[in-house]
Amino acid sequence: MAEGGDLRLTSGTLINWFANSVDKEEVMKNEEQASPSSTSSPPSSLLQLDKKCDLSKGEWVWNPDAPYYTNTTCLAISDRQNCLKYGRPNTDFLKWRWKPNGCDLPIFDPARFLELVRGKSMAFVGDSVARNHMQSLICLLSKVEYPMDHSYTPDDKFKNLLYNGYNFTLASFWSPYLVKTAEANSTDDWSNRILKLHLDEFDEKWTAQIDRFDYVIISAGNWFFRPLIFYEGGRIVGCHACAQKNITDLTMYYGYRKVLQTSFRAINGHDHSDRMINGHDHSDRTVFLRTFSPGHYENGEWNNGGKCGWTRPLKSHETKLEWSNKDLYMAQLMEFKIAKKKWRNGLKFRLLDTTKAMLMRPDGHPDKYGRLPDDHGYHDCVHWCLPGPIDAWNDFLLHIMKMDGGRSSD
Repeated sequence: MAEGGDLRLTSGTLINWFANSVDKEEVMKNEEQASPSSTSSPPSSLLQLDKKCDLSKGEWVWNPDAPYYTNTTCLAISDRQNCLKYGRPNTDFLKWRWKPNGCDLPIFDPARFLELVRGKSMAFVGDSVARNHMQSLICLLSKVEYPMDHSYTPDDKFKNLLYNGYNFTLASFWSPYLVKTAEANSTDDWSNRILKLHLDEFDEKWTAQIDRFDYVIISAGNWFFRPLIFYEGGRIVGCHACAQKNITDLTMYYGYRKVLQTSFRAINGHDHSDRMINGHDHSDRTVFLRTFSPGHYENGEWNNGGKCGWTRPLKSHETKLEWSNKDLYMAQLMEFKIAKKKWRNGLKFRLLDTTKAMLMRPDGHPDKYGRLPDDHGYHDCVHWCLPGPIDAWNDFLLHIMKMDGGRSSD
């Protein structure tokens, strides 16, 4: 699938990806028009959750207070997810919140979140949907503070941001396969390029640095549909959709499970018992696995005319997880359960199970509203509009962190 949503920052400056299209004084003025509840405690009607609440199952319910930021109050929205900028006429998709069955999920509280992560660090590892998630978090936090850019490279796929007022570091690492990769062939048709996946080798662009983060959010999946050749121990063991003689098609699920195992091994391989960094105790860490985010292409795929023109959420009885989406999701659940049993030295595993909630939001994608009308590019039914339903992922995230008491204890 096509990569989207590049982030552009100037080192050592206020985060300002798109200052050329959004005036800062206008942003400050428009912030007054955003919902006031985004910076205060959640409404009293939102009952406190307990640990028995299953966040993964529920319905989307109408929320007249949303959204809690706009494309004029947040500077961190990539153009390809800036649906309102490019003229999306229907805005009802902004007015929903996720309600788990039998309980309520409080709306994200940016001040509470920043207090929980004071003196800590958080990394997003994955593809452009992971970056989409991080941008949502930055926008929700923007009512309290914008971060400064302290990135170690000009490459937009690797960002290191600092919230000075809270000494909180937020980073992103581009790694759509999570492991070491290389091109196996070269062709002008991007969708037919075959990639080598070294299933048992670390992608050191992120694994070499990940030990310094208190919270690590791992996600991947959308890139595994393309042709892949699998390597283990430096030798070819199989492939997915490679159509090559003498290479067994092991399916993408074989490779996907191996990739998750290697990723967890990379994190679990460090000694976490004594991690004093810059005077702060980082020995108590949390790894989140964010489950697969389904796309919603209809009448074709991303590269052959697929679209997603929905204007409302689905009810739980109107859709179900099936085929490849279900297989990827089940692979994640299985590997998560295995990894959770293996944690040691203060390392904890938590599941951000957002798959079923997002399966019900075919209306939340940019579709054709991530570009100018005369730009006849692909329809985007994988990433999520900002603001939009992806903001609920941070409701999930904050709830789990609060249940852990702001730390990682069971």
